[in-house]
Amino acid sequence: MNDSTNVGQGTIARTAYEQIDARPLTGHQKSLVGLAVVGNISEFFDMFLIGFVVSLLTDAWSLTGVEAGVILACSGLGTVIGSIMWGGMSDRYGRKHAFQWCVICFVVFTALSVFLPNRAWVLLALLRVGVGIGVGGLNITSIPYVQEFVPTKQRGVLAGLASVFIPLGLLLGSISQSLVGDNWRLLIALGVLPVFLLFWLRTVPESPRFYQTKGQDDQARASLAWALEIEPNEVGSLPEMKVVKKASYRLLFSSHMKPLVIISLGSFCFILGSFAIQSWGQTLMKDAFGFSTQMVAYLFMGVSVADCIGRFGSAWLADRIGRRWTMFSFGIIGAVGCFYASFFHNSGWQFYVAILIIMTFADGVFGILNAFGGEQFSNDVRSTGLGLGYGIGAIAKIVGPAFMGILVGGSFVAQHIDISVITTAFTFFGVCLVIGAITYLFAQETKGKKLENL
Repeated sequence: MNDSTNVGQGTIARTAYEQIDARPLTGHQKSLVGLAVVGNISEFFDMFLIGFVVSLLTDAWSLTGVEAGVILACSGLGTVIGSIMWGGMSDRYGRKHAFQWCVICFVVFTALSVFLPNRAWVLLALLRVGVGIGVGGLNITSIPYVQEFVPTKQRGVLAGLASVFIPLGLLLGSISQSLVGDNWRLLIALGVLPVFLLFWLRTVPESPRFYQTKGQDDQARASLAWALEIEPNEVGSLPEMKVVKKASYRLLFSSHMKPLVIISLGSFCFILGSFAIQSWGQTLMKDAFGFSTQMVAYLFMGVSVADCIGRFGSAWLADRIGRRWTMFSFGIIGAVGCFYASFFHNSGWQFYVAILIIMTFADGVFGILNAFGGEQFSNDVRSTGLGLGYGIGAIAKIVGPAFMGILVGGSFVAQHIDISVITTAFTFFGVCLVIGAITYLFAQETKGKKLENL
């Protein structure tokens, strides 16, 4: 392909990123997108497993509602820490290095969980903090990683793919429980398998835009040559970019306060209801509505498929009708699902229909939510801003499960759970989704804009 355009009698060479925009995706670019997709599926497979594990431990360990809530909330606490910590690390040390240590972190803490003695729910809760730290960082790291290698017009859907297939982790968790049965140790042990991602990671380079923020233009050119599958001397000119030795929170607060507030509040509202379902949904279906462990596993396979469809829909729509209106419409429909759950849960099947609606839209919006969040910040603080904003919002991963645990109460869950708690909880979740949907209308629309212009 000729990397120049004719203008009158002269020829203007394309810049490096114009070359990216002009060419179809190469095998190397697809490999990076694939790594982000598989990485997020793998990490959130581990994260979702705890919902199935807790549904088993309510019997095996005679967990109370409060104890189960603490275990699930600690997973959320870890993601808050991880999102903030790895976002800053990604801008300081690189997307690739942060990705690597996220994988190592969650694999190690998962492996340690396999060997816990019975009733050691406090230790399990503490180890889940470590798992959450790894999981919380990978999505924050992988989205800017993909965004900085792909064409502008496809950036929404391609970066969104890192989140689109996350619900397959829930599907794999459902399948795993259906195969493993009541063996919770073996179920946890399956969460160690993503260690093999480290071998794939060795085949991809660091982000070119990260290299440029460190003044390493030669390495940036080499990364772009890898992506385009051409020689480095064939790569066009690089845009001017401010060299930043360390991502500054002072710069973030002084120049990016509005998007930081929008992402923090919006993320909190969208995360609250969907994460409560991911963590408590299996237990509610089993112990409140009387479904068998096997049936719950099958039903949540359906939930994961619906979630994937919603996430792909939001990522696809974002490049067509814009990010803001996609966020708004998905939030409002998700809120309708919550209100349906609040007032129409006389049977487990009615509640299941509500779960499908909520996860298709309120959680389905995560096909674009973090990709949109990353686009609100400039190259030098992209991961730091996204990590801090999403990390603050991810406090909902603590609030949601803990709130449900408090409502369920201090009794042995498998023997006592009052379905009336659903009305209180899901009315609150629905109101939060309405607030979140409106919040994102105030964000900068980024559809079709180049990263250097944001």
